[in-house]
Amino acid sequence: MIRTGLIGFGLGGTAFHAPLIAAVDGLELAAIATSRSEAVAAAYPGVPATSAEALIADPAIELIVISTPNPTHFPLAEAALAAGKHVVIDKPLTPDANDAETLIALAKAQGRLLVPFHNRRWDSDFLTVQALVDSGRLGEVLLFEAHWDRFRPELSQAWKEAEGAGQLLDLGPHMIDQALVLFGMPEAVSGDLASQRGNSPVDDYFTLTLFYGARRVVLASSRMIAAPRPRFALHGRGGSFVKFGLDPQEAAMRAGGSVQDPAHGIENPRQHGVLTLPDGSLETIASERGEYRRFYAGVAAALREGAPAPVAATDALAGLKLIEAARQSAAEGRRIVLA
Repeated sequence: MIRTGLIGFGLGGTAFHAPLIAAVDGLELAAIATSRSEAVAAAYPGVPATSAEALIADPAIELIVISTPNPTHFPLAEAALAAGKHVVIDKPLTPDANDAETLIALAKAQGRLLVPFHNRRWDSDFLTVQALVDSGRLGEVLLFEAHWDRFRPELSQAWKEAEGAGQLLDLGPHMIDQALVLFGMPEAVSGDLASQRGNSPVDDYFTLTLFYGARRVVLASSRMIAAPRPRFALHGRGGSFVKFGLDPQEAAMRAGGSVQDPAHGIENPRQHGVLTLPDGSLETIASERGEYRRFYAGVAAALREGAPAPVAATDALAGLKLIEAARQSAAEGRRIVLA
């Protein structure tokens, strides 16, 4: 068993990491670093609550999972890698691309895995889109649009509303990662960022346009949109595919549902996307089953079998560099050509 220590028991730790680790063969949730000892005891009897420092120093812990506020990712990961641990980090890998490069170099020097938690590669809707693109039924995709919106007009005291966070660093890494999985790095990027709630210290709106020759990839997110936009809209020479609604896994896990439920990750058929063919005919495309456990199963396979990591740290670095280019574009009002 791979003894695994989790740092952080907020939303990410309680709804994602802890239940997924506990559900994957080969991983053992051995300890959780948090001040919420009563919550840990209630959810995982027998799993001790401890400090991050003690967890990192524990020689019996092989894998450290970091699910804490963005600014703490780099120092915690650096300490864990220096202590000889393998590390999983919730997105963003770090808020700064230079820090991400430092961690990647340290992981290589230590001979340890550094894996970004880009679990949205295993969303039901994205798996469906990926399969449809790979099938060639859309032909050459000329316009790809992805939206991920919320309606939260009031500022909260959560760390995601503070410096080192914001909408682009919150949802942007997932949306960009999905685009890079499908199409690779673009030739250029144009970014538009705003704080639409006025007194927000960080961006709560973004639209990024990625340029691939004739293809355009548009990624947009806002905290001030109540009516749903399509989660995905793809338009190609062979037709269009439009899909509303979010993958059901997060909502189920936040509500306390079990990832062991046979229906977990299966989308309501009412949310299935529609393919429009050139002759105007319509076809409903059943969504793939979402399965975040595949991420941690991949981590276990990488550690025990030498399989490739489920997400390469360099993929997250590419996304962070794209985010920084988008910020430059928004500040300077121009398209940024990528090297």
